[in-house]
Amino acid sequence: MSFTDILRTAFFALRGNWMRSALTSLGVIIGIAAVIVMVSIGQGTQAEIDKMVSGLGSQRLDIGSAGGMGPGGARMAQGSRWSLNEGDVEAIRSEVPEVQYVAGSLRGGSQVVFAENNASTQWQGVQADWFAINDWQIVQGQGFDTPDYGGSSKPVILGETVRKTLFGDESGIGQSIRLGRVPFTVVGILGSKGQGGFGQDQDDIVVVPLETARRRLSTAQGMPPGAVQSIAVGVDDAKHLDAAQAAIEDLLRQRHKIQPGADDDFAVRNISQIVATRTATTNLMSKLLGAVAGICLIIGGIGIMNIMLVSVTERIREIGLRMAVGAGPRDVRLQFLAEAMLISLIGGIIGIGIGVVGALLVGKFGDLPVQLNAKVILLAATFSICTGLFFGYYPARKASLLDPIDALRSQ
Repeated sequence: MSFTDILRTAFFALRGNWMRSALTSLGVIIGIAAVIVMVSIGQGTQAEIDKMVSGLGSQRLDIGSAGGMGPGGARMAQGSRWSLNEGDVEAIRSEVPEVQYVAGSLRGGSQVVFAENNASTQWQGVQADWFAINDWQIVQGQGFDTPDYGGSSKPVILGETVRKTLFGDESGIGQSIRLGRVPFTVVGILGSKGQGGFGQDQDDIVVVPLETARRRLSTAQGMPPGAVQSIAVGVDDAKHLDAAQAAIEDLLRQRHKIQPGADDDFAVRNISQIVATRTATTNLMSKLLGAVAGICLIIGGIGIMNIMLVSVTERIREIGLRMAVGAGPRDVRLQFLAEAMLISLIGGIIGIGIGVVGALLVGKFGDLPVQLNAKVILLAATFSICTGLFFGYYPARKASLLDPIDALRSQ
């Protein structure tokens, strides 16, 4: 028999009992659809992690006061909120050799107003290295001059979202805006970064010099002179992050006169550790989801094997008749193997369609990120063919080993 004859015979055999064939392929359909959806979610999540890394920087440390908020949201002692200061910034810069950039900052929220346009936004009071650490580029206008950081001058740099809200299609450079009740002059516009790894709009930001923020915008009561809320550190190489973190912790404990065994009044956050933890969690979830999809495929394959064994039992006389008129064991084996693979292939095609639609629906209506690509679909199609081939071989071999005489005597 030619390959075309084998496929045509297999198709007519399956069509003769189409309901049973459809139910048999259901396991493969579910398994293939699950593979596509789960792998797409896993790849989409990994892409989000990569985006978060690029947004946060893979060679940075963030230092914050240990106070402010304690476990469960309980507010800590007021003084502990301001445990960091500009002296710590300069000490880190001069005494930790792995540090390339370091910048203290203050932050807060305020209303920004220009003419009849206004928006509620976040402001950041920063030092010069803050732009390099966060990879911010000035695309219009200019950055702050050196004298701006030391005095109480009032220049401001706008994020793209704030610029559009206030000025529309205009740049706004040189215009006077009001941040809270304080007038500022726009000197620059930040390049757009879009949505961050945690879902926030990174362009919804207003940047001013640190000293200006401290004198003009910060309304915190009891803030010590020179205090900062956080310190961002950029190291020269990602391999030096752990060494830099240990050196900074030792330095700050010494500067803050923290006794051995006492709790730190600061917290150092290693971005690489956060990313590694999230990556490990994503990989674990991907393996779990992949295992679920694999179990679905195995169940579908077992269903194909069971039905094909039933089919062999029901068609013993047909097998004997085929052998009596000249069909060899190879022809019989190929016929039943073709039927098993056809069931699996049709189920795989339907499963691919359902999986693609399901992944798109998850991406549109769900909170999970999804990333579809051709490799996923090709992988699903390969799984489908292999399932039919693996689980269909035993029934096909059993059919091919039947004795023609005994088969013709079967009732």
